[in-house]
Amino acid sequence: MSMRRTFLTTRRIVQQLRHDPRTVVLLMLVPSALVGLLAWSLQRSPGSFNAVGPKLLGVFPLIVMFLVTSVTTLRERSVGTLERLLTLPLTKAEFVNGYALAFGLVAVVQSALVSTLSYTWFGLTHHGVPWRISVVALCAGLLGTAFGLALSALAHSEFQAVQFMPAFILPQLLLCGLVVPVNELPTALRYVADVLPMTAAVHAIAPLQSSAYYFGQIAIMVAYIIAALAVGAGTLRRTTK
Repeated sequence: MSMRRTFLTTRRIVQQLRHDPRTVVLLMLVPSALVGLLAWSLQRSPGSFNAVGPKLLGVFPLIVMFLVTSVTTLRERSVGTLERLLTLPLTKAEFVNGYALAFGLVAVVQSALVSTLSYTWFGLTHHGVPWRISVVALCAGLLGTAFGLALSALAHSEFQAVQFMPAFILPQLLLCGLVVPVNELPTALRYVADVLPMTAAVHAIAPLQSSAYYFGQIAIMVAYIIAALAVGAGTLRRTTK
């Protein structure tokens, strides 16, 4: 695998994003705006935002990055860009890693922005370590990118890509501990929830936890990222339909 070709792919994606201000706004501002809206809506409920806000820092980046990456990758497939690229000396792994690196850079900025605004302007206080939450937000963004790359192969239109949101994201939202604590779920659902990547993100943000538990949850998220990127590389085709 050539790092030069990977970086060239990354540069191409970044340049495309620079000329697409609506996508940049979606990537950068929407997660922060959603957290800010939640903080505003809970102003009259002292302590509520501190209880819910940190968990959402591990959820919103995943959702936004999943949506943008899946649609963007599908567009590359549908208009023939992917097919043309793969006729060059560019391997599937280089293509996927270039995409992951480009959106990973976006995820770094996104997580830094939403974390900074949460702990300053939005008034979030949390018993955990702030930098740990930023790392979780970053991993969540990378998770969304990796799953978007992997699942885009199953869609044949941008509308179908968006349809994966309720099918893939909403069940995780219901089971990850945001609505009902995982330990209060029925036994069968608890077994499912324990292996979901979004559950690992929510658990990693839980306050007053040991370092071993925190890094264990981060390791689960990283394992999902690597697996999803491998699936994404395996589902790339040299012909479009």
